[in-house]
Amino acid sequence: MADTRKTETPTGNFDAMAAEFMSILAKNQETLKKMMVSPQEALTSMLDPFNAMGSFAEGARQLAGNPEKIVKANLDLWQQHLDLWEHATKKMLGAETEPVAEPERGDRRFKSSEWEDNPVFDVIRQSYLITSRWLTKTMADIDNLSEEDARKVDFHTKQIADALSPSNFMLTNPDVIKETVESGGKNLIRGLDNLKRDLEAGDGQLKIMMTDPAAYEVGKNIATAPGKVVYQNDIMQLLQYQPTTDTVYQRPLLIFPPWINKFYILDLQPENSFVRWAVDQGYTVFVVSWANPDSELAGKTMTDYLKEGILEALDAVEKATGEREVTTIGYCIGGTLTGAALAYMAANGDDRIKANTFFAAQMDFSEAGDLKVFIDEKQLESLDSKMAELGYLDGNSMYSAFNLLRANDLIWSFYVNNYLLGKDPLQFDLLYWNSDTTRMPRELHMFYLREMYLKNNLAKPDGIELGGVPIDLGKVKTPIYLQAAKEDHIAPYESVFKAVNLFGGPVRFMLAGSGHIAGVINAPAANKYNYWMNEEQPKDIEAWIAGATSHPGSWWTDWDRWLAGYSGEQVPARIPGEGGLPALEDAPGSYVLMKS
Repeated sequence: MADTRKTETPTGNFDAMAAEFMSILAKNQETLKKMMVSPQEALTSMLDPFNAMGSFAEGARQLAGNPEKIVKANLDLWQQHLDLWEHATKKMLGAETEPVAEPERGDRRFKSSEWEDNPVFDVIRQSYLITSRWLTKTMADIDNLSEEDARKVDFHTKQIADALSPSNFMLTNPDVIKETVESGGKNLIRGLDNLKRDLEAGDGQLKIMMTDPAAYEVGKNIATAPGKVVYQNDIMQLLQYQPTTDTVYQRPLLIFPPWINKFYILDLQPENSFVRWAVDQGYTVFVVSWANPDSELAGKTMTDYLKEGILEALDAVEKATGEREVTTIGYCIGGTLTGAALAYMAANGDDRIKANTFFAAQMDFSEAGDLKVFIDEKQLESLDSKMAELGYLDGNSMYSAFNLLRANDLIWSFYVNNYLLGKDPLQFDLLYWNSDTTRMPRELHMFYLREMYLKNNLAKPDGIELGGVPIDLGKVKTPIYLQAAKEDHIAPYESVFKAVNLFGGPVRFMLAGSGHIAGVINAPAANKYNYWMNEEQPKDIEAWIAGATSHPGSWWTDWDRWLAGYSGEQVPARIPGEGGLPALEDAPGSYVLMKS
C-alpha cells in the first residue's frame, strides 16, 4: 500500500513535533500497559529465554584458557582498523583505494550510495563489517566446545552482530537522517504510529507488519485455483481442484502441506501457483488444508494426524475418484509425516501410494540447521509449560522463531522501513502468507520436537511408534523424488539428502536453487534460478555435488517427467463433487480462513 500521507518540509518547529509524540503516547496508554510486566516476570523472560548463557559461559572459559588466541584475534582486529583508517585518509585526499571490507552479495542493509560515497558513512559501514565479522569468527573458532554449545554461540553471536548494524540506528543510517530532515521528523511520528499498530496486532508483543494486509484476501486474489472441498474432519479439509484438460492421469495426486503454515503457499497467484500448474499438466490434484488448532485440538497427536490426516485423505480420494492407487507430495513437516506414514503403511501391507515426492522435508535431523538452536531439553520444558494453559503454541511464537533465522531480511529491514523511515510495507503475496500464522497442538508439537529434532528417532529403525506400529523407513520401497534447495535455512540440503540412505526404494535427489520457499515455488514461466541433477545418484552428498549438472530454470519440468511415469494412463477428467463425494464448499475452504 503506497504511503499517501503528506509530508511537510522542515519548519524547525521541534516543539510541535515533540508535542505530537506526547499526544501519540498519551493516546496509546493501553497498548503500553500490555507491554508492562511485573519485575519478576521481566527477570524470568530476560534472563535466558534461549538457554544460551551456559554456552557463552563455556565459550568464555575456553577463550580465557587460550590467551594467545585472544591476543592474535585482537591484533588482527587492530590491523584491519588501521587499514581502514589508511583507506579513509586516501579517499579523503582523492586517491583511488580499495575498501577494506565490503558487504556480502545480497546484503541489502547498505544499498544506499551514501554508505560508499560519503566518507563518514563509508567508515561507519566498514568499521561495522570488520568488527562484526571479527566477532562472529572469533566466537566460531573457539576450541573444545560441544556441538550444541558451538551452535548456540555462533547463532546468538550473529544475532547480536545483526542487531548492532549501523543501519538499524537513526543517527548512523544516512537514509533515515535524510528522511528526518526532509520531512521535519514526520517519519518518526509515523514510525511511532506504526509501532503502536504492530503492538496491538500482537496483543502487546511486537508483530512487525511485513506487507499490507488489506491488499490480499484468501479466496479472492490469493488462493484462487478453482475447486471444491470434498471431505473434512476435525483436523483437515480435503480440496479437489477443477481440471483444465479433457483427460487426466489415472492416479490422482494428493498433497500434504506443512501444518505449520497455511496450504496456499502452493496457490499464491495464478502465475506462481504450483496447484494450477500441476492441474494444467493433467493431474487430478487434491490438497489437504489443515485446521488452525485451538484448545479443543490440544490433545491431537502425530498418530491422529497420520490417521485422520493422511489415511482418511487417501480413503476420501478413493471415494471421490474410484481410484485406489495415488501419488503423493509431502512438503516440509508435512513431508516428515508423509515419510512416517509410508513406513506405517509398508508395515501394514498398504501399497496405495505408488510414488511420493518430498519438498524440503527432513527424515534425519542430525544436521537440521539453525532451528536446532531453539531445541534442547530446558527450552522444550519451557515451551511445554507455555503451551500447557491453552493447549497450543500461538502462531506468533513460531512466526518469530522462523524470522530470527533470517533476521536481517525478516526483522531488521522492516524495523528500519516501518519505524525509522515511517513507511508502510509493500504488497507481497509471499510475505502475506508468511504472516498468516497457525497454531500448534501441544501433544503433536512436543512429540515432533522431542522425537525428531532432539532425539532424531525417525531416522532410527523402529525409533518411534505411531498407532502402535514401529516406524522403519527402510521398509519403504515406494519410488521417491527428493527435492532440496541450496540456500534452505530451515531444511538444509545436506540434511534432506540423508533420506537417500534411509528409504529402501529408489530415490531421485534433486537440488534446486534459492531457499525453503522460492526453491519450491518456482514456476517454469518465470525462468528463474536453476537446479542441479546427478543422474548417477550416488549415495554420498559430496560425490553427488561433484558430479551434478546445472540446468537453467525450474525443476518442475524434471519432476513432471518423473511423476508421469508413475501416474498411469489417461482417463476422462474428473469434476470435483461429481464423483463419489459431494462438494461441501468452494475452494479454498473455510479452515484456511481461521486466524490465529
